Amino acid sequence: MSTATSHHLSPAFPGRAPWGTAGKLRAWQQGAMDAYLSKQPRDYLAVATPGAGKTTFALTLASWLLHHHVVQQVTVVAPTEHLKKQWAEAAARIGIRLDPEYSAGPVSKEYHGVAVTYAGVGVRPMLHRNRCEQRKTLVILDEIHHAGDSRSWGEACQEAFEPATRRLALTGTPFRSDTNPIPFVTYEEDREGIRRSSADYTYGYGHALADHVVRPVIFLSYSGSMRWRTKAGDEIEARLGEPMTKDATAQAWRTALDPRGEWMPSVLRAADQRLTEVRKAIPDAGGLVIATDQDSARSYAKLIREITGTGATVVLSDDTGASDRIEEFRESEDRWMVAVRMVSEGVDVPRLAVGVYATTISTPLFFAQAVGRFVRSRRRGETASVFLPTIPNLLQFAHEMEVERDHALDKPKKDTEEDPYAESEKELAEAEKQQDEDTGDQDMLPFEALESDAVFDRVVYEGAEFGMQAHPGSEEEQDYLGIPGLLEPDQVQMLLQKRQARQIAHSRKKPAEEADLLELPADRRPVVTHKELLELRKQLNSLVGAYVHQSGKPHGVIHTELRRVCGGPPSAEATAGQIRQRIAKVQEWATRMR
Repeated sequence: MSTATSHHLSPAFPGRAPWGTAGKLRAWQQGAMDAYLSKQPRDYLAVATPGAGKTTFALTLASWLLHHHVVQQVTVVAPTEHLKKQWAEAAARIGIRLDPEYSAGPVSKEYHGVAVTYAGVGVRPMLHRNRCEQRKTLVILDEIHHAGDSRSWGEACQEAFEPATRRLALTGTPFRSDTNPIPFVTYEEDREGIRRSSADYTYGYGHALADHVVRPVIFLSYSGSMRWRTKAGDEIEARLGEPMTKDATAQAWRTALDPRGEWMPSVLRAADQRLTEVRKAIPDAGGLVIATDQDSARSYAKLIREITGTGATVVLSDDTGASDRIEEFRESEDRWMVAVRMVSEGVDVPRLAVGVYATTISTPLFFAQAVGRFVRSRRRGETASVFLPTIPNLLQFAHEMEVERDHALDKPKKDTEEDPYAESEKELAEAEKQQDEDTGDQDMLPFEALESDAVFDRVVYEGAEFGMQAHPGSEEEQDYLGIPGLLEPDQVQMLLQKRQARQIAHSRKKPAEEADLLELPADRRPVVTHKELLELRKQLNSLVGAYVHQSGKPHGVIHTELRRVCGGPPSAEATAGQIRQRIAKVQEWATRMR
């Protein structure tokens, strides 16, 4: 029976392919299969959120195409050595044999194809082109965003796979900050004339969350005071998350991540405490620290041993045993793994439930892939927890977890006053161009980290913010670290709201002497240091953030109303007394709404 006739008789893919599948298909996988079989396109782009099961969909489709003789062989292209082996193992489970060690020459007859890396294709594109020309080939391009057209990998993929019979592109993050077209991806103009990538099937995080395919994520953000010395010898002190220049933000961020300070040990202790809570309901739950470089990874592992009494699995990208260590951790019940870049994308360790984002890479693509390591759901009620430094870009990415984005070839002109993130997007573009090869240290400026401390700042959940600034070990922090590991999303939301209300009520019970300060003439009030003024502004911003969730009003509207009612200039120019008045006012509004 011909392929066309077979498809006409069975437009929907059966529960099991003739060569087998990895089990019953999820609804989105079935939908993507039906969409493909109805058109039989040469090129097909499937965008599915990390953790949704792109591998199962792709291999099921490969099985169908092989069985119906549409193709004779399969080539899988993956970002890393570990992932190509992971693909070969997954394929073997449904009867497709891929050679993950292929380098050159004819493929053994025992295999249905090969699994290679983008780097491998880049070295010998003509080898793969000749294979495609000799036999009808399905090429599966995993995480296709790695193949930007003007880059060496993109050019090699274009050269190697242009003759392929079918090409299936997969990604969980189809966006880049650069404007280099990705091979074999269709771009269409939107209403503004901007060419954007056009997916044939999209299954975003929001849909997957509603279907209980992925876990919801609680982001726990930590601020703190940072002090460092510049190359010129100047000592600078700043609070993580406060408005500052790009260079100062980068140096404050790196100071926080320095293992010799207090920020990282405090955050690791909090993350381990959270992991202990999660393991009460999920006994094999594991944690992952994503580090900037190898030295930091080793230092974090040492800190984890000091905190927990047990060692952590350390995975370094240039270590020949890295894949084996990841697999050993996957099958164990060990608590922690520390890795540099290679575990951030595609690696399947479903028991990971707690993460620490301890890297300076700040692109939306990397962030989404990193968080994707923690969202693979095994049963309903599981919640992932990711600990972050209070960096504006990272908090923005956390707020936008459910936003679906496409790769744009043309960048719109943005008014930075209307869009406060316009400049940061421009700043991130150059870093993201090099993301495939580096570990995020391209903007490392000479400096010396001196000291740091950690302050629990806020929680971001489903786009809303909760919590108020509190020191590690405080009752406020413990409220959030102790959230049960198994809860339905609406239960998590309700629990966070209760904790928020309790903390706001508690914050209103300030000492009488503090209230009396507001009644004193300005010239008789005690001198407020710059650090104390920053603390007051931070407290105001935290309260406004909490009131945003209660009232549904934007931050800007609330700040404008506070200025109208209390008087005075914008917060950045307001005195300590003026900020205290606004703190009291927003607390009053929050109380009335309860």
